[in-house]
Formats: sequence, structure tokens, C-alpha cells
Amino acid sequence: MFPVRCGTGERLCYNILMAKLSFSGQHADETLLFVFRRHIIAMRKGFYGLLIPFAIGSIPFLIWQDNVALLWLPLIGFGVGVILFLYQFMGWYFSVFIVTDQRIRQLTQNSIFGHSVIDVDLAKIQNISYNISGFWSDILGYGTIVLQTIVGDMVINKVARPVETYNKLSEAIHAAGGNVDQDPDQLSDQNAKKNQIKFDDKGSIQEEDDNATK
Repeated sequence: MFPVRCGTGERLCYNILMAKLSFSGQHADETLLFVFRRHIIAMRKGFYGLLIPFAIGSIPFLIWQDNVALLWLPLIGFGVGVILFLYQFMGWYFSVFIVTDQRIRQLTQNSIFGHSVIDVDLAKIQNISYNISGFWSDILGYGTIVLQTIVGDMVINKVARPVETYNKLSEAIHAAGGNVDQDPDQLSDQNAKKNQIKFDDKGSIQEEDDNATK
């Protein structure tokens, strides 16, 4: 089951009667293929926020164990930690990548009331690759997927099940007419003439102008 977001703004809904996914802004001739999100490791700050206030609140009682009133401090710290955890969890859970037969949409929940949307046409993707680096990435099952487009690179970090997601994206791009089989040397020459655009964990755009570095 995927998130149900009712009201204003972007939303991804599951229609039980029609047994299919749909999202706000979907074209009439557009078919939703699949949805994926980042690995839960991407919300590690939420786990830190849950544990640290509780640990700090427990210190006074460990020092003065005869003062029972100090037991309220770890409870208060745990409550604060739960709030911080839920805030990070909402940002992770409602930040998804929606793949259709025409485009890939990145929906990022920036805060409780704010979100951003980025669309990339599948036909404009020239190459796709994935990378699993490090011991924990291999054990926990997350990696980085890079989509090389006409305007630059779309880098998606900490993707859950990167191999499976890569295969699905590759099939969708190929079906949409993307140049996924283009010669790598030719692709490198083309990308050298363009700016590089990267999408970070918050969905913001980082642009580097090649001419500005000269």
C-alpha cells in the first residue's frame, strides 16, 4: 500500500475498486508503472533524534538514582524523540519516485506543509547506471542510481533494492524511446558541453556551470 494524500497539493492514491495507483497531475494517456522510494537508512536522522533525547534525559537519574522524580526526564526525552522521529519519517515516507510510461516524477516532502515536484521525461534519458559501494550498502541493500539526461545527471542516492529498481527503470526508458544504448564515449562528449544538475536528498537542484570553473 502506498501513501494516500488527500486535500490540496500532490497526492498518490490507491483506488481499491479500480485496483490501480493514480496520482495528481497524471495525464489521461499516461500509465503508472511503479513507485519506489529511498532506503529507510535515508532517515537515519530520525533514529538519532529518537535515541539521543532519551539518552540525555536518562543521565540525571543514573547519577542520582535515589531521586525518583528524575524518572520524568527520560520519559520527556522519549516523547521529544518520538516527535523528531515522526517528523523525519513523514519526510521519508511521503517522498517517492513515480515512474510512468512517459516520465519519472520525484515527489519530495520538504516539511509538514511543503513539498516539491520534479519531472523528467523518459525519452530524454540517455543513459542509466547504478552503484553499490561499501560493505553496509551491500548488506543493507541500497545504492545510487544515476540517470544521464539532456540537461545533466539526476543522481538518486540510497535507493532501496537498487538492482531491481535499475532493471525496471531501464525497461521503462527503453520502451519510452530513451537512448539507453548510446555509445558511452559519445555520451561523455555531449555531457561535457552541458551543465551538470544533481538532485540531493531533499530534492533541491545543485547546478555546476562548466564555464564558471574556468
